[in-house]
Amino acid sequence: MTASLALLAAALATASGLPGLALRGRPVLGQRLSAGLLCLAAAIGIGAALPVLAGAPASTIHLPWTQPLASLSIRLDALSALFLLPILAVPALGAVYGLGYWPQEELGARAIRLQLWFGVVTGSMAVVCLAGNALLFLFAWEVMALGGFFLVRSEPDRRDAQKASWVYLAAAHVGTFAIFAFFAAVGGARGSFDFSAWSGLPARGAAAGWLALLALVGFGLKAGLVPLHFWLPGAHAAAPSHVSALMSGVLLKTGIYGLFRTASFFEPPPASWGAVLMVLGAVSGVLGVALALAQHDLKRLLAYHSVENIGIITLGMGIAMLGRARGEPGLVLLGFAGAALHVVNHALFKSLLFLGAGSVQHATGTRDIERLGGLARAMPFTAGLFLVGAAAISGLPPLNGFVSEWFVALGALRALELPLLDRASFAVLVLPVLGLIGALAAACFVKVQGTVFLGNPRTPDAARAGESPRLMLLPMAVLAAACTAIGLLPALVVAPLARGAAAWSGMPVSSFAVPAQAATVSATWVTGVAFVLVAAVTALWLLRRRLGAGVAGETWGCGYAYPTPRMAYTGSSFAQILTQGFRWVLFPRIRFSPPRGLFPSGARFHTESREAVLDLALLPAVRDYITASSWVRRLIAGRLHLQALLVLATLIAMLAWRLLWW
Repeated sequence: MTASLALLAAALATASGLPGLALRGRPVLGQRLSAGLLCLAAAIGIGAALPVLAGAPASTIHLPWTQPLASLSIRLDALSALFLLPILAVPALGAVYGLGYWPQEELGARAIRLQLWFGVVTGSMAVVCLAGNALLFLFAWEVMALGGFFLVRSEPDRRDAQKASWVYLAAAHVGTFAIFAFFAAVGGARGSFDFSAWSGLPARGAAAGWLALLALVGFGLKAGLVPLHFWLPGAHAAAPSHVSALMSGVLLKTGIYGLFRTASFFEPPPASWGAVLMVLGAVSGVLGVALALAQHDLKRLLAYHSVENIGIITLGMGIAMLGRARGEPGLVLLGFAGAALHVVNHALFKSLLFLGAGSVQHATGTRDIERLGGLARAMPFTAGLFLVGAAAISGLPPLNGFVSEWFVALGALRALELPLLDRASFAVLVLPVLGLIGALAAACFVKVQGTVFLGNPRTPDAARAGESPRLMLLPMAVLAAACTAIGLLPALVVAPLARGAAAWSGMPVSSFAVPAQAATVSATWVTGVAFVLVAAVTALWLLRRRLGAGVAGETWGCGYAYPTPRMAYTGSSFAQILTQGFRWVLFPRIRFSPPRGLFPSGARFHTESREAVLDLALLPAVRDYITASSWVRRLIAGRLHLQALLVLATLIAMLAWRLLWW
């Protein structure tokens, strides 16, 4: 029954854009009905997932399909239920936000197209998590990829949207080819493409290693692991803000789901698999936040923080893999709980931040951090809600980001219980990595909060800003409340996470009882103490303001008679000291015009970082390939003997590769 409800939710989400199309003459009603359908789909889907997370058995549907080797096999277990929650909730809130941010009444056909693809992508993501057959999975995966292309291209007249959409589509299909190869190899070996026939795959040997690599490339591209993240910053920055929330908050997580699901097909893997994931997670986390520090575009900055948080999730996955390799339930639970909870948490606070960035752009017409400032006075609700998201993404208690990172840290500490010479004990190195990521993330959002919302407006556009409509603020408030609730009540999420860990690892839920209890108690104590401290400081500040104890005075102007907003710290100047240590990966371009003379007329300092993988490696390689292939085409045109020689050389190369493979 629950699987049927989840499938109904996916169908409603897929069809949610149709009212806007059918009621073109009544755009307000059409868009509201579209948003209402997505909200109804979310309610039904979450209602189906919660009983499974509460302990109900997995629910399945198995229907024949006319396609060879395919079946309409649907399975809702604890793992898919965990991912289904953000996949349905975030788009529903994004659709409500779109009523004020992307109104059909003003944008017409452009808004209708966005609503259609917004629903299609949401429904296809839900089917990806529910699919119990490889071909059904691939069908939904391809629909999701194509829908994402059209969402990024929502404003086709913008050059950045055109470029970002094609880069995204190319990356998505490279990943799809790798996943197709994985499914073809496993399905051919098992004689079935139903996931139920794939359990117990050997995890040792060269064949298992190649299969694991295919899954890592295919799903790692979708998740945005470094160095496979190159498509992500441009796509998230170019899309409308509620689309960015969908892509960053949930679409990336289908890659994480794919990694979890394919890992569950294998026997307990070697410890090296967990080690690889932890290394990739550490690199993604540190470089993601370093790249974010160097950005001036608010949405591009948030996009790089998605890379950072995918890194944190992958660290937890690596610890869980080590637990499976060593048969340690504590490592499995803490690693899986940290990773899976961070999937949900990141969907909440990153969606909140992207919606906040959209609110800022809606009010000022710009995403350039250096052109903003002083918005807290004009947009107090946006500023306050953005601050909640900034504190959550920085891993600060008592918010939800802390809880999931705390579980990952506890898993790393638990690795110390392994024998000293056990190679898996190096998982303790996750602790300093988490500390570095958290410190850099906090510095980055101090920069954002201070430059965007505090101080004085730097431009007339910022000075004229006003608060966003309630329809845009309401979804942000819901997301902020969810971030706070999970942070203050971590005990509510541990039991469902333990059931998800059992569904993934095959271990009994009872084996997780002791580490789950210890993790719950420690997280509750830390967040409780933090809440009391925050509440006390806030109460003292409010009392001080009420009593008028403060003395008002002008800010020191450094000796200038008439200080201007241009004399305030910018994002570039604030982050310069931190980004200097990462020059080797940022490849910054610096433009600096210092003040000259006794009465200088002005000065200028501007930095710009480049995407190393895309701009310095992939695009030059593509251009060189096009040049070389054009030269070869001109060389062999009209020369049959050269064309035959090229075909012969290709055949010899393929035969040689095949012989070497065997």
